[in-house]
Amino acid sequence: MITTALPAEAVALTLLAALLHAVWNAVAHAVPDRLVGFAMIGTSCAVVGGIGALLLGPPPAAAWPYVLGSAALHVVYNLLLWAGYQLGEFSQVYPVARGTAPWVVAVIELALGRTLPAAQLVGVAVISIGLLSLAVDGGRVARSTLPALGAAVATGICIAGYTVVDAAAVATTPVPVYASWLFLLQGAAMPAIALARRKRALFAQPRSAVLAGLGGGVVSVAAYGLVLVAQTSGATAAVAALRETSIIVGALIGTVFLGERFGRRRVIAAAVVAVGIVLVNV
Repeated sequence: MITTALPAEAVALTLLAALLHAVWNAVAHAVPDRLVGFAMIGTSCAVVGGIGALLLGPPPAAAWPYVLGSAALHVVYNLLLWAGYQLGEFSQVYPVARGTAPWVVAVIELALGRTLPAAQLVGVAVISIGLLSLAVDGGRVARSTLPALGAAVATGICIAGYTVVDAAAVATTPVPVYASWLFLLQGAAMPAIALARRKRALFAQPRSAVLAGLGGGVVSVAAYGLVLVAQTSGATAAVAALRETSIIVGALIGTVFLGERFGRRRVIAAAVVAVGIVLVNV
């Protein structure tokens, strides 16, 4: 929970990171062959991380468990996110994935018998309502959307995991060093998977798809790097809450630019989730 005021600079960095995060996710969803899109995004991450690793050297020995743990969680996160985007619409999958993480953390605290203040309990209820609204299409939860929603919820659990790991890491490890090795290790996974599945066809993709994916990867690096810098403020919960304003941006992108159904309803539901996240982190 929030124990440290968030400086104005950290607020600005986190809001920019939220915008960039929604943008690169939209790019990943928009590339026709989404596996190729994730592969190109991963390539950019690996290249940027590799350059940083060469220039900055290895992290301290004590940081390696964090680097390896976060990289592994990010690989699983990317696989689940890819699955979600294969199965469902962006304006539904993205907000559910992002909104699930703080909800899971709060529910675990309750399950462990910890007492939450009234505002946080209200926040859990508000997030629950928002997530349920995002799951409903046309007044009901359509059976066809369940696989996508399941992948989105699992993605959110991974987000909760790597957020905790990263917050602990940046408290003792220089952000540029940690981020470089994290991007290098997790970025290489999706290109390797795409190569194994697409083989030679991977090298015969339309130029527009390749450039979009590579550009999305650069945006992804910038977004996550900004969050790591913001987390050095010590207000981890505040950063995590403010970062999830990206779910509103994501719902708007799906509605305005991708022309998806139930746009207005999903934007409202995403806003409800964002309000709940703020209450949970009060």
